[in-house]
Amino acid sequence: MRFTKMHGIGNDYVYVNCFDEPLPKDPAGLARRISDRHFGVGGDGLILICPSDQGADARMRMFNADGSEAEMCGNGVRCVAKYVYDHGIKRSDTLRIQTGRGILTIALEARGGKVSRARVNMGEPILEAAKIPTTLSGERVVDHPLPAVEDVPVRNWVGACGLDRKMTCVSMGNPHTVIYCQDVAKVPLEFVGPILERAAVFPKRINVHFVQVHSPEEVTMRTWERGSGITLACGTGACAVCVAGALSGRTHRRITAHLPGGDLDLEWSESDGQVYMTGPATEVFSGEWPD
Repeated sequence: MRFTKMHGIGNDYVYVNCFDEPLPKDPAGLARRISDRHFGVGGDGLILICPSDQGADARMRMFNADGSEAEMCGNGVRCVAKYVYDHGIKRSDTLRIQTGRGILTIALEARGGKVSRARVNMGEPILEAAKIPTTLSGERVVDHPLPAVEDVPVRNWVGACGLDRKMTCVSMGNPHTVIYCQDVAKVPLEFVGPILERAAVFPKRINVHFVQVHSPEEVTMRTWERGSGITLACGTGACAVCVAGALSGRTHRRITAHLPGGDLDLEWSESDGQVYMTGPATEVFSGEWPD
C-alpha cells in the first residue's frame, strides 16, 4: 500500500490515496499500527483520501492514533486539498472536500505548481451545549466552572500557570473545550489532558486547549487531542479558540494563534458567521506499507 506523510504545522498524518489504492479492510487497526512512532510510520493518525459520494472533489476520512474515527481535522483537510491538487486528482484553485462536518470549501495558494497554503471555510461553530455535546445545562457553555483537576500529580501547577478555572465549549464538527491561563508552558498537559478529555460531562470525549492571551489579536495555545494525545497543532481547535475568545470577550473575531508547530490565522466572520482558517500544508515523503 502506497502512503504519503504530510503535516499542517506539525499536526502529522499518514495519507492514503484511495482513488488508486483499495480501501483498507480495517482502517482503525491500520491507524493504530501505522501511527506508531517506534514501530510504524509515525503520526497523529491516518487519513484516507477517497472519492466523494456527495459530489465533492474528494472525501476525507480521519482516524486518530488510537483507531477512533473523528469527524474533522482542520490541518488534515488542508493537506488533503494539497494532495488532491498536487497529485492531479483535481486541478483547481478552489476545492470542495467532503468531511464528517459536511463539504468544506478550500481556497488554495500555489507556488511553482504546488500548494503552499490554504484557506478553509470551516463552517459555522456549533454552540448549543447538547450538540457539542456536553451534558451541562444551559444553551451555551461560556466561562463555565471547570471540572476538578486539582488532583493532577504536579505540585502547585494551578497557581504556577495562572489557571482561570473556567471553560468555554465549541464544536467545529468535533468537540472542543477552551481554558485560559497566564502561562501555557507551565500546564502539565500530559496529566490534565486525559482527565478532561474523558470527564463525565463530555459523553463523546473532547479536545482540550489551554490558551494564553497576548493581545486581543494574538494567542498561544497548547492542545491535548481526543484519541491522539499531545499534538503540535489542531486546526479545528484553533478555530474553537477564535470563537471562544470572541464569545468570552477575551479576543477579537480575527486572531493569530501560535501553536507548537507554527501559526494559524483565524477569523470568525461577522458577515456570514463562518470560521475561516489559513495555514500551510506540507508533504514530507512517500513510501510503501507492507500490509
